[in-house]
Amino acid sequence: MTIHLAIDIGGTFTDLVLDCHGQRFTAKVLTTTARPVDGLMEGVQIILQQAAIDASAIQLVVHGTTLATNALIERKGAKTALITTAGHPDTLEMGFENRFDQYNIQADRRAPLVESALRFEVAERVNFRGEVLQTIDEDSLAAVVTQLQSHDISSVAVGLLHAYANPDHERRIATTLGAMMPHLSISLSSDVCPEIREYERQSTTVANAYVRPMMKGYLDDLDARLDAAGFTCPCLLMTSAGSLVTIETATRFPIRLVESGPAGGAILASHMANRL
Repeated sequence: MTIHLAIDIGGTFTDLVLDCHGQRFTAKVLTTTARPVDGLMEGVQIILQQAAIDASAIQLVVHGTTLATNALIERKGAKTALITTAGHPDTLEMGFENRFDQYNIQADRRAPLVESALRFEVAERVNFRGEVLQTIDEDSLAAVVTQLQSHDISSVAVGLLHAYANPDHERRIATTLGAMMPHLSISLSSDVCPEIREYERQSTTVANAYVRPMMKGYLDDLDARLDAAGFTCPCLLMTSAGSLVTIETATRFPIRLVESGPAGGAILASHMANRL
C-alpha cells in the first residue's frame, strides 16, 4: 500500500490531497503569495493531522504550481539580459512572420522580456552543422562582461546561432560569466531548448532565465522546509509535458513547469476516460 501527497499552488488557494492506503484526505488553504511555502506547509500540517501520520511515512510528494506561469504573465520575473551572436540582437523583437491577430494592423505586441538595451552581441559564428566559422572574439566577450557589470542584472540568457548543433561557444561564455559574475543565474539555449529555429529557442531560454531566480528561491525553500518537517521521500514537480521532474531539474529548467496545470487536467481526463 502507498501513501502519496499531491500539492497544487494556485494564485489564490493551495490544495492538498493525501492518498493513504486508499483513503483520501484533503485540505485547502490560502496561498501565501509573499512566501508560498508558508501556506503549503500549513496545509501539510493540517492534512498530516487528519490522517494521523508522520511526514516520514509519506512515500512520494507530487507538486504542481502556477508560480512560474504567473511570473511570466504578470511580468514579475528577474531583470534579465540576453547574449547572442553579433548581428542578431533583435530576434526577440522580430519573432516570426505569423501574426496572432492576422487582420488587425494596429494590434499591439507585448514587449520582449529583455529590453533592447540589455541585449548584447558577441562576435562568433557556428553553422547549422556545428562547424565553427568564427571562434569567439575574446575582446567582444570581455566588453559584454564589462557592460553587464554596469547593470543590475540577476539572470542572463545565452542564445547563439546554431548552438543546438555545437554548444561549445555558449559554454565558453557561461564559464567566463561564472568566473567574473558568480552571482548570475545563467541559462544556455543549448541546455534549455537544444532545437532548431532561432526565435523559438531564444525566447524559451529568455523565459527560463526570467523566472529562474524566483523559482530557485522558492524550490530551495520548499526543499529545506520539507526536510525540516521530516519528509524523507522524493518531491517531484509537474511539467507542461505531463511528466514529473526532480526539484534539481525544476530549478535548472523552471520553464518546463509553465502551463503544467492544463497538462495535469488532460492526464486526469484520460485516466477517467479509461476507467469509464
